[in-house]
Formats: sequence, C-alpha cells, structure tokens
Amino acid sequence: MNKYRSHNCSELSEKEIDKNVNLSGWLHRKRDHGNLLFIDLRDHYGMTQCVIENKNNFFPLLEKLKPESVLNIKGKVVKRSSGTENLDLKTGKIEISIESVEVLSSAKELPMPVFGEQDYPEEIRLKYRFLDLRRDEMHKNIILRSKVISFIRSEMLKLGFLEYQTPILTSSSPEGARDFLVPSRLNPGKFYALPQAPQQFKQLIMVSGFDKYFQIAPCFRDEDARADRSPGEFYQLDLEMSFVEQEDVFNVVEKLLVSLFKNFTTKKKIDNKFPRITYQESMQKFGTDKPDLRNPLIIHELSYIFKRDDVKFDIFKKLVKTGSIVRGIITKKTKDKPRSFFDGIDKWAKDQGASGLAYFTFEQDKEIRGKGPVGKFFNEDALKEIMKNCKAEIGDSIFLACGKEKEVEKILSLARDKIAKDLNIIDYDQFAFCWIVDYPMYELDEQSKKIKFSHNPFSMPQGDLDKINLEKPLDIKAYQYDIVCNGIELSSGAIRNHIPELMYKLFSVAGYSKKDVDEKFSGMINAFSYGAPPHGGIAPGIDRIVMLLAGKENIREVTLFPMNQNAQDLMMQAPSEVDENQLKDLSIKKDIKKINS
Repeated sequence: MNKYRSHNCSELSEKEIDKNVNLSGWLHRKRDHGNLLFIDLRDHYGMTQCVIENKNNFFPLLEKLKPESVLNIKGKVVKRSSGTENLDLKTGKIEISIESVEVLSSAKELPMPVFGEQDYPEEIRLKYRFLDLRRDEMHKNIILRSKVISFIRSEMLKLGFLEYQTPILTSSSPEGARDFLVPSRLNPGKFYALPQAPQQFKQLIMVSGFDKYFQIAPCFRDEDARADRSPGEFYQLDLEMSFVEQEDVFNVVEKLLVSLFKNFTTKKKIDNKFPRITYQESMQKFGTDKPDLRNPLIIHELSYIFKRDDVKFDIFKKLVKTGSIVRGIITKKTKDKPRSFFDGIDKWAKDQGASGLAYFTFEQDKEIRGKGPVGKFFNEDALKEIMKNCKAEIGDSIFLACGKEKEVEKILSLARDKIAKDLNIIDYDQFAFCWIVDYPMYELDEQSKKIKFSHNPFSMPQGDLDKINLEKPLDIKAYQYDIVCNGIELSSGAIRNHIPELMYKLFSVAGYSKKDVDEKFSGMINAFSYGAPPHGGIAPGIDRIVMLLAGKENIREVTLFPMNQNAQDLMMQAPSEVDENQLKDLSIKKDIKKINS
C-alpha cells in the first residue's frame, strides 16, 4: 500500500465510516475551537475535513503549523454531527478523527493566501505562481484546459485527422510579428527562428501527400501582451486539409467547436451553424471584423441623408461634402432615458478621442420630430427616411458619428459595446460564433501609401484565376476567413494558393520580385513546383477557447506559467543574463549601448 495515502481528499463518503484511512495534502485552513482543532486538508482532487482533540499528542504540532504545510494524516472516518455537514463538498458528510500526523514539508509565511479567491496584484501572483495555482479557481481553470485539449484531440481523430509534429527550430519569416531568434553554434552568425505558426510546414505536409493534419501547436511571437494574447508563446489547434474548398473547412470547424462548447458548457446557447458575414458587411454593421453578436445593436450608413437640402445639420453636411461619412446606432425604446444617459455616452466618446456623438430621440405628437440637441436640424421627411433606413420606431433614439471611415468604424464599434452594456441588452447566456469571409487580398498602407497583403499572403484569390485584374488589386477578394466568438477572434484561416506562377504574380503586386519569393519562401515555392494539391486550413487558439469556456477576460487566467506585460517570467526570472562563455560559443558579442542609442 502507498505510504502516503489510501484515498485522495475527495473520495471519502459515508460508505467509509469507521474505516481507518491515510490522507496526504496541504493544510488549507485551520479553525481552533479550543478543545477541538479542525483542519481542511486539500489535494489536487478536493478537500476533507479533519478534527483533532486537544488531548492528542499531535495537537500542539498542528496548532503551530502554518497554512500550506504538507501533511500526512492517519485516522478514522466518522460521520459529521447533524447540522455541521457541508453539502458543497463531496466529503461534506464525514470527517477524519485524527490519530497521527506527519509533517512532510513545512511552509513559510505566505506572500499571498491560498484560501479564498481575493484579487492580488499580478506581480505577486506571477512571482508566486505555484501558490496562485493552488487556489481553487485557478486550479480548475488549468484542469479545464487539459480536458479541453484532450477532448479536441479525440474529436479530431474521429473527424479523420492525424496529428503530426512540425519543427520548433526553423527559418525566420518576413511576414507577421517579430520572431524569437535562436543563434546557431555550429553555423556562426546565423540564426534559427521559433515558429510564429507552423504555416509553411503544415502546407508542406499536404504537399507531401498527407490528407488531414492537426497539431496542438506551440507558437512564438515577440509581440506586446493584451488581455487575449500572451507575449511570447501560445498554443493553437493547427489544422490543414487537402482537396477542400472553404465550406469543407467550415463544416469541420463548426462540428468540432459545437461539440466542444456543448460538452463543456450546459447552460449557454450555441447554434449548430455559424452565420457567414462578409468583411465589408461586418465593418459597416459592427465597425469591426470581430463582432460580438450577443449585442443586438447595428450600425447604419446614413451619409446620404446629409446630402438632402432639408437637413440643416451644417457641421455634418460640410464634412460629408469633403469625403467624411455619417453612421448611426439606433437604441430601442429609450425615450424615457434621462438626459444624463445620452450626455454620458457623448462625453465617453470624447474621452476615447472622438469628437463626440450627436443624438436625438424620435417623438411624435402632431408630427414626427427629433428630441435632443441636434433633433431640430431634421424635418419630418428626413426623420421618416432615417427611421425607414434604420428600422427605427417612435420612442427609439439614435447616436450619430461623422468623420473618416476608419475613425467612424472605430468609435462606433466601441460605442456599440458601451451602449449595449449600459442598457444591459447583451445576451450573456450564449456563445455567438460567426465566420467573417471575403477579406480583401490587399490593402493600402496608410503611411507608405503602398499596396500590401491585408491578411495572409499565401491565400487563394477569388474568381476566375485567368481573369484576375492585378491593375485593381484593392478589388481582389481572397478565400480568407476568421472564426469569431463573442467578439473574440479565435483564428484566421484560408484556402491556400498552391500555384507557383500565381503566387509570383500576387507577390509582385506587394513589391516582391521573383527572386524575393524564391529566397524568402524557398521551401514552399520549390515544393509547389513538384505538384501540390488544393488545400486549406485554420488554427483556432487554444488559450482563447479555454478563456471563453472558463468565463475569463484575461488569457493569463487559463495559462499555467504566463509572462507579465513586459514579457518577463517573474517566477523563473527570465529573460536573464547569460555567461560570457555561452555567448562566445555562439559567436555573439553584446553591444547594449548601440541597441539603446
């Protein structure tokens, strides 16, 4: 028999009453009742209450022991007295009458308590992450993560995919975020890069004749931290399929995500099919390509209204004449909201750097009129036209933004979320997935005014490949798509361009010569010249999936050992200085002054 335990701390019940047992775990909490001392003993599985009388020789030892010390306790299972049961615990109807105690490891004074779920500064939590992870909520989050990954692997195999591992040490990519570079000792002056994603390798797997690939892939990007993005490393469900069209990828991902989310959440609605929204429609209706469809508010295009002679809102009219646009958000049945609600939204918009949001409410006595600061500038015919365009009714209100298209999209996207939260109209009882499709192949760089790839340079353009008009690159759509849930982008994907000649043409539009392509993508372009199947894929982020399932807003809450905002591991003190001999082996010489100058 194992000398440390006969049972774990969640196993015992009334069936074991009068049995002698052996438990090990952490001293979670003590409660001193004078003649009796109660101990909550915790392990990975759960909690068991233990009790010791003051006449027991081990009473003084336990009385002095600090929380989080590791104990081995032997004793007898007894039934808790009536009224003292804890039905929130699996072991809540019994307790252990302690006979002997062995201290396996003593704990020092804690820098942060494990008992309770209080908020503590991130610096403390990350420095003592091993303590933070003992807390019940964090422990459950990491267990959830493990179960999610296990479930995904099982489902992918059922869907006919096989898991393959791609290299961690690879070549630097000219596209995307900054690489993490690894110097080569055997090739002085040359560097490997940690993969930002297995993008090229998974395409090469398809070229190699394998049909369906997946991998729970580690990815490395030297980029700033955000709530939904870790600095350094993250994991994604990387998948690729041969001889497929866009809809085939959608079908696989929808089956997987519906099955996954229904398995781990029983209280939230999930549609079996995800709506398809074009990029252009998403930007117009929601101001973003990551729309939260739990929010019913829609953005409406209203620029044409301000070209009417009977609209006297001169500030907006002048801006529209010079190329600005006007869009608005209708709020339903808000006529009884106080003036402070509307002014608060306007002030909030100014705090975001916008010029504010104009507003008024649709009212009717003898005729329809606009109540509010700018309502007087619209006659009844103009108001009727706005109501028809926006499907508004009497008693509804409208917030208006005017400016350059990107400025309006940005502020109204934020306003849409802000207003919906203030009105409490977001349906938090669902996971609202959608596909964003038909991304433009190219976009104009606002600073350089040059054409660049908008999304993924290896994507297949839409339409007749023999008739693509490269003279109008901004009109070219690509088979690129994003999967979004509750306003969080889980992944981008694409049907890949597997035709070398077409790839050269498309890259030339973005300023790459044939030589550039051959040098920077040599492995893939060379492989494609030996026969490549049509293929496509996607890579949903594991961290973001678990974050959604756990109901967390920060990805660090579902990651075992995350870095802080400055890409530092406070627990392991990384990054750190290295020995000069190590640098010498790698043919590297530090020149910090030059870097900082």
